[in-house]
Amino acid sequence: MRILAAGDHFVLNSLIGEALEAAVTASPFELTELTLPWPLEPFTKVGEVDEAADREDALIEALRGVEVCVTQMAPFTERVLDASPALRLIVVCRGGPVNVNVEAARARGVRVCFAPGRNAAATAEFTVGMMLSAMRRIPQAHDALARRGVWDASYFTYERCGPELEDTRVGLVGYGAVGSRVARVLCAFGAEVEVYDPYVRGDVHGVRVASLDTLLSRSRVVTLHARLTDETRGLIGARELGLLPHGSVLVNVARGPLVDTDALCDALASGRLAAAALDTYEQEPLPADARLRGLPGVVLTPHLGGASRQVAEKAARIAAAEVARYAGGAALAHCLT
Repeated sequence: MRILAAGDHFVLNSLIGEALEAAVTASPFELTELTLPWPLEPFTKVGEVDEAADREDALIEALRGVEVCVTQMAPFTERVLDASPALRLIVVCRGGPVNVNVEAARARGVRVCFAPGRNAAATAEFTVGMMLSAMRRIPQAHDALARRGVWDASYFTYERCGPELEDTRVGLVGYGAVGSRVARVLCAFGAEVEVYDPYVRGDVHGVRVASLDTLLSRSRVVTLHARLTDETRGLIGARELGLLPHGSVLVNVARGPLVDTDALCDALASGRLAAAALDTYEQEPLPADARLRGLPGVVLTPHLGGASRQVAEKAARIAAAEVARYAGGAALAHCLT
């Protein structure tokens, strides 16, 4: 069996290779490698058509005679699939195979797997870090001291020092793999955790709230953990932000389009929101002239909540386990086709 490790500078080919060596013991295999540039997104921006074609060409060449490919971002377009008749399995080291034309793969008998859950712990930890940063104004204080050399004593005033998590009511919108971890951590901090998720049954860490409006009207801090669907796109708009108590904090390390950015900017500019911590955006990369950049109390990071060394290692192991199932003739665990 010929396997291509099409890694990048995050999910390294060495990690994929080590994971395959440990997991695929039922069948001998020959491993080849292709290192893709990073970042490599599953879309093409204006002016990058030639670059995208070059990436496809490199992938097509590397896939000659290959039966299985393990990758994070390799662009499996219809063109690439057409040029790779030996291919039978693509394993994507992500929570979803957004870089694969799944319908085209299905039509050609190529199975497509992915790696759910690989970044749940990393994203949960990052969410709490963003929450603390926004509440306690850590980035602003760092900027004043480290970049401008100002020992700003105003942060030791009642108005500017920010609240603690202990005894603060924190509302979670969504209680999946990430949200449930965040809830456990917040409970350990002594926060009053409330949860809104109409799709989750059973007990939660904290108090279950029956409606989104109720959760928003009661929460000093709101953190988003919902999936992006047609139903949740624009979930938090001007009306919802208006329900929050004055001076609240919004955290979004989930998906940018969950929030109406213009409405969020208005809420920050008016002071209704004291702060917002955002890792994802309606438009990515965030434009240089984005209104968010100039607003007070905003903590911005470039969609890196799920980036940790352990995430890359877990992704490689999850992918290798799928290849091992395929090689052994077992049912695949996370397969779309």
